Amino acid sequence: MPKAPATTPPATTTAAPAPATTSADPQAAEKKAVLASFEGMWTEQGKANAKADAKGTALRKYTALDALSKIENNLARMRQSGIVIRGELGHSGTAVTTLDLTPRTPKAVVTTCVDLSTYERYDTRAKKTIPLPSNQPVRYLMTIHTEKWPTGWIVTDLQQEGARTC
Repeated sequence: MPKAPATTPPATTTAAPAPATTSADPQAAEKKAVLASFEGMWTEQGKANAKADAKGTALRKYTALDALSKIENNLARMRQSGIVIRGELGHSGTAVTTLDLTPRTPKAVVTTCVDLSTYERYDTRAKKTIPLPSNQPVRYLMTIHTEKWPTGWIVTDLQQEGARTC
């Protein structure tokens, strides 16, 4: 009787990891860079608000034009009034809502929900906290305009939309 051919178990193979693919969103890297610039501005603005002065911060690395002017004017008013910010100016839901890379100077718009729940205005002269106005929403929408300059993405304008809560 002929012998049945020896069977060998099927070889086990381990699939090689798939090569890295690009994101489904071809603009993902630029959006990430825009958000990093916004976060840098937000951090530096917080440092400036804590002492009512931009000196010693990297605010100018992340902001220019109207955004920088608005922040510096607000800091000057705070200094004149003896006001600093204690606590943290929070935000959430930050996203790049538009990104246009086609113009000579690419532009992006970011929206975020500003959260004042741990934000505190402090009068350094009277040594007391100043409550927010009663009509001030604790959470509101902010629109941030950015442009891509040779040094990277720069925040060029900030629009606080206090009437639009989030």
